[in-house]
Formats: sequence, structure tokens, C-alpha cells
Amino acid sequence: MSFRLLIRPLTQTRSFSTTLPSRLASVTQKTATESLSAAALHAGTPMRNDWTREEIQAIYDSPLMDLLYYGAKVHRENFNGREVQQCTLLSIKTGGCTEDCKYCPQSSRYKTGVKAQKLLDSDEILYAAQRAKDAGSTRFCMGAAWRDLAGRKSNFNKILDHVKVIRSMGMEVCCTLGMLNEEQAKQLKDAGLTAYNHNLDTSREFYPKIITTRTYDERLETINNAQKAGISVCSGGIIGLGEKEEDRVGLLHTLSTLPQHPESVPVNALLAVPGTPLEKQEPVSVFEMVRMIATARIVMPKSMVRLSAGRVRFSIPEQALCFMAGANSIFTGDKLLTTPNNEMNDDKKMFEILGLVSKPPNFEQGSDRKEIPVYQMPKCFKPRKEDSSEA
Repeated sequence: MSFRLLIRPLTQTRSFSTTLPSRLASVTQKTATESLSAAALHAGTPMRNDWTREEIQAIYDSPLMDLLYYGAKVHRENFNGREVQQCTLLSIKTGGCTEDCKYCPQSSRYKTGVKAQKLLDSDEILYAAQRAKDAGSTRFCMGAAWRDLAGRKSNFNKILDHVKVIRSMGMEVCCTLGMLNEEQAKQLKDAGLTAYNHNLDTSREFYPKIITTRTYDERLETINNAQKAGISVCSGGIIGLGEKEEDRVGLLHTLSTLPQHPESVPVNALLAVPGTPLEKQEPVSVFEMVRMIATARIVMPKSMVRLSAGRVRFSIPEQALCFMAGANSIFTGDKLLTTPNNEMNDDKKMFEILGLVSKPPNFEQGSDRKEIPVYQMPKCFKPRKEDSSEA
């Protein structure tokens, strides 16, 4: 009996609160909603090009683990999470550029050891394209260190021929040749060009501190000319130039508010080259890349996000974080124009370890797309109300 009396009080102390379960649920729900990050709130929203800079800044500032998770979530809602596009970039005309881009070793204004060369022979270009295809690349990009195509009619005609031949190999074809006018863009489209690369590099505000020989609006005009011609646009930027985080957000804001999102968005980490004005810039961390990639993935959900220049500095586990965050494209080959890149054998090993597979070529891009992207109406849009009296 005494034993039972002893244990009774202990049993009675194990009582629960009299708060109704429904009230507990509502309090829990409110707390959870209030604690959601911007990455969580915006992941999975309809594709839109009316983002505000403040919205993108909030996504970018989300806790890193949240940002990584929701970047991965959006990625897998729009793409096969294991597929990674392999691209090869060849410098078909190296050095001697008249521009003053402070990061670029090909500028004639800096002593970097890069010598000016003529346009490569056709056989050399086409052989490189075939080797790239044999190695697993599905996109071949030709880059020339030119400001624009003025006075280069002969070389431009050769490039148009190369586009036709490489497209016939069953590869996507991309070019980056400097500024384009409407007619040149149309000629490239007619030749079969898949995409045109023209990076914005950074935000409009920070841009004049990096380049003075070409305006931001001139870059946007080239992007517009390519898109009007029905060519997919590849446009991104570089982090590690000395910019602030708000400049990275500014770049993503400009890209995500274009009339059409770029087909692909390269995210480059500066590789500081001796002899350039930025030679002493500190390299960015992989977490800065992850933050940039995941934010790009959330605000441009259907664009390819390319883990581009600077990848050579990152280990396989670090690159895995970038793929998890939403990157699904890389450049393969031991060189990116004039800077080092990961060896093909190293990439093959990485694909095997991570279980990645090569993304097949996509020829339904630009004006060849079956489905035209639909963007959410701008917030300022107010549909006209029908007058019931006219029914």
C-alpha cells in the first residue's frame, strides 16, 4: 500500500498542458511561417522577370543551408538533377584585344605574356570540335578576342561556315565574338548557331570600375540583337573582381529581368592573371560560388547555370556543392581561352564519383523552341475589368 502511495504522486505530475491542440497547431504554424527564409518563400514560384532587387538580395542573404536546399529543390523541379552539360570553349583568335577589361589577359593594354594571334585555320578549329565531341562535349563554343566584327567580313564568313559544319556534327554551337548588330545576329542564326555568349560581367554600378571601352548598354544591346534573331543567349558574370555582394545581386537582377531569361548563366570565379590590374585579387571561396549559383537557380529556374572559370581551384567535394546548389553545366578541356581548366580525365573521374551523366544536346532553343516561356505578369499590370453593361 505504501508503495502505491509513493508512485501515485509521480504519476499525477506527468500531466500535459490544457492548451487546445488546435491552438498549439496555429502557434506552431505561425512560428514556422515567420521563420521561413526568402529562399524558401520564393522557391517554386512561377517563372517571372519582374523581380525586385530587394527580393533577390533577400534570397541571396538566406541562411546558406536553406539557400543550398531550395536551390537544389528548384533545380530538380526543372531538370534531371544528375545531368550536367559538358561544353568546350576554344579561343579561335587569341590576344591583341583593344578593350581594357581589367581581368582579361588578352587585352593589348596589359603585359601578360599572351601574344596576339591570327584566326586559327579551319582544319584546326573543326578538328578541335570533333575531339570535343569524342570526349563527351555536346556544345562547342568559339571565342575571338574582338571588340566587335567591324571590318572582319572575311573572318566572319569563315566562322559562319564553321558554325554550319559543327552543327552538322550533332553539337550545339556557341560563339563569343564581341558586339553584334542585328544583321550579324541574323546571319549567325541562319548558319545554325545555337547560342551567343555575351557576359555582363558585374552590376551596372560596378561595371565602370572594370571596363571603360564598352558600355553596359552596348552589352545589353548585343543580347537583345541575339534574342531578336532567335538565338539563345548565354550571359553571366564574374565574382571576385573586388565587387560588393550587392553588385552580385545587381548582376542577377539585370539578367533575371530581361524580356527573356538567358538560356545559360555562367558563374565565373576570377582567376587573377599576373600582368592584369586585378592580379592581386584574393580568390573567392566555394561558399560564395554556392550562394551565387543557388540564387541564380531560384530566380531563373529554367536557365542552365554554368560552373565556369575558376572551377580548377575547387575540389570534387566543393564542386559537388555547386552542382547540388543548381549548377548543371561546365566547361571541359584543360584550357578556357587562355586560362587553365580542369583536365578531362579529372572531370571523368568526378562524374563517376558523383554519379553525374552528360546532358544530351538541345537543339530546340531560341526561335526553334516548341514552347515559348511564359513569365508572370509584372506587378504593376492591372487587367481591364469588363463592363457588365456591354454583355
